[in-house]
Amino acid sequence: MNKGFIFILALAAGLAGIAIGIAAGRSHLSTVRRIPDSRAHLEPARVVTSVKNTSTAQSDHMSVIRFASNPQAVPPFLVRDINGGVVSTAEWHGKVVFLNFWATWCPPCREEIPELVELQSRYKDRLQVVGISMDDPDDVAGVKKFSEREGVNYPIVMASREILREYGGVPALPTSFVVNTDGKIVQKHVGLYPTFVYETELRSLLGLPVEATVETFEDTGQIFLKNAALATELPDVDFTGLTPELRKAALKRLNSESCSCGCKLTLAQCRINDTLCPVSKKTAAQVVKEIAAGSSTSPEPTPGPAPPSVAPTSVPNQR
Repeated sequence: MNKGFIFILALAAGLAGIAIGIAAGRSHLSTVRRIPDSRAHLEPARVVTSVKNTSTAQSDHMSVIRFASNPQAVPPFLVRDINGGVVSTAEWHGKVVFLNFWATWCPPCREEIPELVELQSRYKDRLQVVGISMDDPDDVAGVKKFSEREGVNYPIVMASREILREYGGVPALPTSFVVNTDGKIVQKHVGLYPTFVYETELRSLLGLPVEATVETFEDTGQIFLKNAALATELPDVDFTGLTPELRKAALKRLNSESCSCGCKLTLAQCRINDTLCPVSKKTAAQVVKEIAAGSSTSPEPTPGPAPPSVAPTSVPNQR
């Protein structure tokens, strides 16, 4: 075979391999991965490897800040960090706090850590970053070694069922809760965000100048899943055609019936917590369909035979 032809074939194969590699890399950026089995004793979560708010990231500017109008107090805890120090929510008053749920095996979490280190260093006593590691609780030494290598300058505690339960579960990694100076959680970010998003929010909460407009929203499950009962809309649930009364009936069912995907959440909570869940999406659509068709309305009970009449019994006077 002609050597020139062989060279062309080899070159074509190499270019094809590069193209496949690039495509695979790009598809990896939008994938969601489950937590390893070693964390099965904790609530399940996923790894979000895509950058949130892509348009914001490209503009390198945050024009609008959104905080909850009904913020909940930060769930209190008193625990030891990986170095033996005490971490108490009671000590956070007057500071802005970033509670960052992460893991050493989570690529976007590792990418985010230098940004959090920089913010902690720059704002020092006015900011408190707290890392909550989703790594195996028996691997404190590994987490400590990682934090020392990365120059982490804020406390890290190991996640527990109690902490996760208090914070309503962690749908994916990384997840960061933003706490204002009054100790109330005003925002939650799921996924990897540009540093300036956190810094703009931080400066606004500290009363420092920002080039952004502050808007508020009602927390209907975006921060705490327990507030899903306040929602009038749910992700990918079509209430079109329902009267206000029927919509209310549908939402009541979605907030009372459990999702069968294994998340241990209501259908409404699952739709908010995991918009990719096909089970809650399908079941929610069925609930709305049943409500619209009137099939979910319980029939009026059929009156039974009247009970036999009983002669009144005289009660003796006890006085």
